[in-house]
Amino acid sequence: MAAEVNKQPVLEVEDLDIVYDTEHGPLDAVRKASFAIHEHESFGLVGESGSGKSTLAMGAIRYLAANGRIAGGSVRLNGKELADVPRHEMRHLWGSQIGVVYQSPLSALNPSYRIGRQIAEVAQLHMGMDKAKSSARAIEMLTKVAMPDPESVMRRYPHQLSGGMLQRCVIAMALMTNPSLLIMDEPTTALDVTTQAVVLDLVWGLKQQFDSAILYITHDLGVVAKICDRIGVLYAGEFMEQGDLRQIFHTPIHPYMLNLLGCVPHFDLGQAKRSLVCIPGFIPRIDELPDGCIFAERCEWAEEACTVERPPFVHTKDDHYTACRRWEIVPPVDEHVFAATSELAQRGGGEDEAHLVEATDVRKIFRTPSTGLLGRGERHDIHAVDGMTLWISHGRTLGIVGESGSGKTTVARTIIGLEEATSGEIKLHDEVLATSLSKRPRSVLKEIQMVFQNPDASLNPHTSVGEAIGRPVRLLTDASGAEIQARVLELLDAVQLPSNYYYRMPGELSGGEKQRVAIARAFAADPELILCDEPISSLDVSVQGALMNLLMTLQAEKGTSFLFISHDLSAVQHLSDWISVVYLGHMMEWGDATKVLTPPFHPYTEALLSAVPVADPDAKQANIRLEGSVPSAMDIPPGCRFHPRCPRCLGDICRTEEPPWREDGGDHWIYCHIPLEELREMEAGTLELATERGGAE
Repeated sequence: MAAEVNKQPVLEVEDLDIVYDTEHGPLDAVRKASFAIHEHESFGLVGESGSGKSTLAMGAIRYLAANGRIAGGSVRLNGKELADVPRHEMRHLWGSQIGVVYQSPLSALNPSYRIGRQIAEVAQLHMGMDKAKSSARAIEMLTKVAMPDPESVMRRYPHQLSGGMLQRCVIAMALMTNPSLLIMDEPTTALDVTTQAVVLDLVWGLKQQFDSAILYITHDLGVVAKICDRIGVLYAGEFMEQGDLRQIFHTPIHPYMLNLLGCVPHFDLGQAKRSLVCIPGFIPRIDELPDGCIFAERCEWAEEACTVERPPFVHTKDDHYTACRRWEIVPPVDEHVFAATSELAQRGGGEDEAHLVEATDVRKIFRTPSTGLLGRGERHDIHAVDGMTLWISHGRTLGIVGESGSGKTTVARTIIGLEEATSGEIKLHDEVLATSLSKRPRSVLKEIQMVFQNPDASLNPHTSVGEAIGRPVRLLTDASGAEIQARVLELLDAVQLPSNYYYRMPGELSGGEKQRVAIARAFAADPELILCDEPISSLDVSVQGALMNLLMTLQAEKGTSFLFISHDLSAVQHLSDWISVVYLGHMMEWGDATKVLTPPFHPYTEALLSAVPVADPDAKQANIRLEGSVPSAMDIPPGCRFHPRCPRCLGDICRTEEPPWREDGGDHWIYCHIPLEELREMEAGTLELATERGGAE
C-alpha cells in the first residue's frame, strides 16, 4: 500500500532539463523530467545504465560536475525554488536538508579517520553541536540503524568494518540532521543478498520513523518491488512511465517497462527452462537522439508514426503516466513474457546420469603468513573449502550459492586447477586430475574453461577482441591461422556481436559486450565444462537477461556443462538443474534444483530465500534475517558451523555435534539435525509468489 502523502511534496521537479557543456557542444542529458516525492514516501528511479538516473538525481539538487547545469525547468525542496539559491546556501542544504547514500560506502568515508569522528562531524557542521553532543548524536543514529555495539564502532576505522556495517554508517551519517530528502544511489548493489535484505529492512523502517522523502536509484526491480511506493522509468534522459508501484508492475503501459519486467528471472520451479525477454539494441547516444520516440528502434510495437514525432508524457488513469502513443495495445505482462520467450531445455537430471566431473571430499587450506620477526610468529590455517563432494553431469548446470566468504569461488578454482586442492580427489571422465594447472596436459586444459566476474580484469586491454578469443584455439588446438580466424568469427556470431568487433579493443566495449567476449573466449576451444563465477552480477537487468539466454542457448546447442556461481538465487534457479548451498566451506544442502528450493530446505537456504528481492510486489516472504557476518574460516565453529547464526538452532546438539546428512527422495540431501518433516512444517510459506496465490488482488 502506498504511503499516505501530504498535500505539499518534499521534492517537486517540473520539466527539468540538464545539460553538459562539452568541446563538441551541449549534450541534453535529461529532458523535461517531472516527478514529486512526499514525506514518508519512496520513489524508485529505474532504468538501464546510461539512462540518466544519477544525473537526474544529482542535477535536481544542483550537485553536478563543473560542466553540468540546469538549462530549464523548476526544482522545489519544501516549496523553495533551488535554481535561485546561491552556491554557499546549497552547501548548507546538502548537509542539513539533503542526505545522499552512494553505492560504495568506502567512497563516502575517509579511511584515515575513525567512524565516530566522521559521523559526529556532520552534527558539528550543520547542527552547531559541540564534541560531546555530536558524539552522543552519532551513537544515537548508529543505534537507530541497528548497528551492533555502536560505541565500539565509533572507535574503529572503515577498513575494520564489513560492507553491511559500512553502509549502515553511511545511512546514519546521511540521517544525522533528519533531512527532508534522502537520495540513495544503488546502496545495496555491492552487498550479499542477506546483508542487502537487512539494509533494505532498515531503509523501510527509517522511512516510517523519519519525515524524509526517499529517492531510490537502482536497476534492480526486485529491490524496487520491496521498498518503493511509486516508480519512474527513465530511458536515455526521459521518463517513459511513472506511477504507483503495483500498477506499473502488474499493468505496465510502456513497452520498455514491459520488457524490463520480462528480463528478470522469476522463481519458476517447473521442469521447463525458458528463455528471458531480450531487449534488442542499445540505449541511443545522447548526441544522436532520433526525432521520434527514443525507444522506437528497440520496440516491437513501433510504427512509422512513432519515428516521426516525440510522443508526449501523458496521464492515462489514476496516477499512471506514459510516453507511449500506443499504450492501449501494450499486452499484459504474463501474456507478453510467454509469447516473447521459448522453452530451451528440460530441467532435471538425476544422480544416475553420467558424471562429467566429480569432486570428492575436496579441501583447500591456506596458511596465513607469520606474524612475528624472522618468520617465527604464529601461523593460522584458513579452511576455505572444507570437505566438499559434488558432481556435474554432461550438459547440465550445477548452481552454487552462498554469501561472500562461503568458499564458492575457491572450490571452482580448485576444480580448474588455479588453486591446488590440499586434499581430496577431482575426476574428469573418471580420470583423476592433477591438482595443479601446470601439471595438467593440454587435453585437460582444453576441456575446462572459466568466465570470471569482472571481464575488465580478465581481458588484456592491449589485446584485440579477435586475438583474445582466438588465443585458446591457438594454444589448445592444432588449428591453422585461417581456421582460428573462422572460429573467432563463428563465436562472435554465437554471442551476438558483429564481425567488425574482431579488431576492437576492450576499452571500446560496454560491460555487457566485454562479458560476451569473455564467454566467447571460454567456448573457443570447445570445452566440456565452463565455470561461471558471478558472470552477470555487475550488469544491468537487460544485459543479465540476454547473457543468461546466451548461456542456455549455447548449452542446448553444444551440450556444455556449467558450474554457475552466484549469490543471486533467482538467477541460479533459472539456470540450474542441480543446486549446492555452501556455507563456510561446507555444503549445507545439495540436490535437484526444484527440490532444493521447495520445503524442506536447510535453515540457511531458508534464510537466503527469505532475503532474495523478488520482482513481485505481492510476493510473501518470511522475515528471516541472519545476525552478523560469515565467521572466519580460521576459526570454524564446532558442531554445526551454521549454529551461531541459525534462527532454528536446537541448542547443545547443534553446538557440539556435526549434523547428519538427511536424504529426501534420492536426489536431495540436507545437512541438519532437524528431521525433514519438522523442517517441512516450519518452512511452509517461506516464499509465496502472487502467481501461486492466483494473482494480485
